[in-house]
Amino acid sequence: MARVSLGEEKYSTIVRHVTRPATGLGISLATGANALETAKLVKAKIAELAEFLPEGVEYSYPYDATPFIEISIESVFHTLIEAIILVFLVMFLFLQNFRATLIPTLAVPVVLLGTFAILNAFGFTINTLTMFAVVLAIGLLVDDAIVVVENVERVMGEEGLSPLEATRKSMDQITGALVGIAMVISAVFIPMAFFSGSAGAIYRQFSITIVSAMTLSVLTAIIFTPTLCVTLLKPMKKGHAEKTSGFFGFFNKYFNKSRDGFQGSTGYMAGRMKRSLVVYGLICAGLFFMFQKIPTGFLPDEDQGVLFSMVSTPAGASAERTVEAMKFLEKYLIEKEDSNVKEFLTVSGFSFAGNGQNAGMGFIMLKDWDSRKNPGQSMEAIAGRIMGAMASYKDALIFSFYPPPIIALGNASGFDFQLIDQTGLGHEQLMAARNQLLGAASQNPKLVGVRPNGLNDVPQYQLDVDMEKARALGVSISEINSTLNTAWGSSYVNDFIDHGRIKKVYVQGDAIYRMQPDDINKWYVKNSLGEMVPFASIVNAHWTYGSPRLERFNGSSSMNIQGAPAPGVSSGEAMVEMEKIAGTLPSGINYAWTGLSYEEKLSGSQAGALYAISLIIVFLSLAALYESWAIPFSVLFVVPLGVVGSVVATSVFGLSNDIYFQVALLTTVGLCAKNAILIVEFAKELNDGGMDLLQAATTSAKLRFRPIIMTSMAFTLGVLPLAISTGAGSASQNAIGIAVIGGMLSATFLAIFFVPLFFVLFEKISQFRSKKSPHTAQLIDEGK
Repeated sequence: MARVSLGEEKYSTIVRHVTRPATGLGISLATGANALETAKLVKAKIAELAEFLPEGVEYSYPYDATPFIEISIESVFHTLIEAIILVFLVMFLFLQNFRATLIPTLAVPVVLLGTFAILNAFGFTINTLTMFAVVLAIGLLVDDAIVVVENVERVMGEEGLSPLEATRKSMDQITGALVGIAMVISAVFIPMAFFSGSAGAIYRQFSITIVSAMTLSVLTAIIFTPTLCVTLLKPMKKGHAEKTSGFFGFFNKYFNKSRDGFQGSTGYMAGRMKRSLVVYGLICAGLFFMFQKIPTGFLPDEDQGVLFSMVSTPAGASAERTVEAMKFLEKYLIEKEDSNVKEFLTVSGFSFAGNGQNAGMGFIMLKDWDSRKNPGQSMEAIAGRIMGAMASYKDALIFSFYPPPIIALGNASGFDFQLIDQTGLGHEQLMAARNQLLGAASQNPKLVGVRPNGLNDVPQYQLDVDMEKARALGVSISEINSTLNTAWGSSYVNDFIDHGRIKKVYVQGDAIYRMQPDDINKWYVKNSLGEMVPFASIVNAHWTYGSPRLERFNGSSSMNIQGAPAPGVSSGEAMVEMEKIAGTLPSGINYAWTGLSYEEKLSGSQAGALYAISLIIVFLSLAALYESWAIPFSVLFVVPLGVVGSVVATSVFGLSNDIYFQVALLTTVGLCAKNAILIVEFAKELNDGGMDLLQAATTSAKLRFRPIIMTSMAFTLGVLPLAISTGAGSASQNAIGIAVIGGMLSATFLAIFFVPLFFVLFEKISQFRSKKSPHTAQLIDEGK
């Protein structure tokens, strides 16, 4: 074992090669335990026990995930603070009144406190996933309060009512919309809580967090926010709803121009329905094409500050050859990566592939993320350079890789592939198929580092016992096994006390009687009569090749193959390539995916059902709330126009269709539906009041333009810190932030133009089908 700490000291003073064996201890969390607190207590206990270790014995932490967890949560917490500040600034820009801005801001701590209480009741912890959900919820939970405050101020300015009267009238107008928005967003996320597997565990944390925040948000907007409006808002004169001078006057002038232009555009599109529907169809076709092109994945690889290196020398190689290969790796790390590597620990005789004198393992701890900000200092870049440098070493295979995002689902990133002898062809056929697969994979430009995660066949000295002779001589199989085990392997006898320490006693044959294969003939076994029978009389021995360990998958002989996608290639694409190669293997050789790869396949198959169930529940919720099928269709037909933004953003930034993308897509569905509900619900009221369909739609679009833009900007800027984050945990934050922002921008600046169009279209279809006048249709909808 060798342990190296890189610092300012001379290399010759910090490299220590220890020939004594190493002992490893793995610690796993109990259910509900706090990872950071557990690590702290373990380290304190180890430091306490270190005083009693024998001279020359040291301890090290070759792999510790808690620094990554701690920094990731701290990073998300900072993101949360930044999101709150950005949301406050957006609200102040639009409301232009500190008192009015303070009202939605006060809703944030109230809703967050309630959300954390619900998480605690459901047994969830504060982790990166729940914190991601909280950051997403920041933009959502102020939306309802913003809608209330904006509408109260509009009513006060247009009609000159007191805060109390304006609040009463405002709540009569928008309570239905608030309830509808809460139902839609909850309906989008609730199905996520019922999915199984690792993907379901991730979905569930987002689902519970966002649904809790959304439910508390609408309750706060209906109960708490109106009270604050009456208490904090000052009366204003009729016609003085907006400021006309200064910066806010400049902003209002051009914002109102945009609002009027938006109203005119919606009227133009609704009046030319056929052309607009053709454009809509083209956008949906483009969305379908782009969605199919997004590479698939499970979770983005995170820079966790640690790398692994696995060394494999030829079968039967001595331990000294393995140590030399380890020294070659150590020399490279010291000379070439000293600016990126904090310390490393190398162990000979052990690796993730198995134990043996031809196996070795390196645990490489990287320096803090703040000192590795350049792209060339990332985990992927360092691993790539190590792989390239180690390729020049001819006496061993040396791979470098990084841990997967979820440690419990494997020990390496990339894909995890099982090659299975499904029909019992035998070990030789399985080895031949493995070599064929590895050869084809090495030629595939989309695959890198494809390797067997196991030990190669080694020479074995096989003993064939002649059972008939053994029975004739009165020798039992148990005696044969016991004698061989004790003589060549060793057997535990008892304990003895030496200088106050308890030590174990093992019995084994003297070395000179077990050095050569022919030494088996020097040994005897006792028969049932107590006589000594020579092994030579009952055993035939010969050399052969075989696996040093039995590998099984679902009861069949198998071999584990690991690898990774080439740079710029997703794990989903790499898995497709492996499946193509596996299809060329001989009949009887099958394959299966395990670990993260299995979860990726499972989550991909569940995604379609998740989207479909969410949309169906949204439709049914809206139909029940408004007692109409026209309004749900008006809302749902706008959803693809928001989704297209998420798909484009994900494609442009080279991200994958993974768990975070699916969460972002559902978030986009909810937000897109929210904007549509704000317009459609008010347009329905105007139409029921006798206004023409087209005029009701465009008027509603104009009146709701400001709250839509305000809430959309608040949400977008609230999520922006996720999209631009760097350092620990940034890959996951970027994945969800970029997709959500793309969807929100599309839902805000594209989808809302089509909402009046679909409202008019489906209302006309509804009235045509009923063959009644709009007033009669209203009576039917109301059940009169």
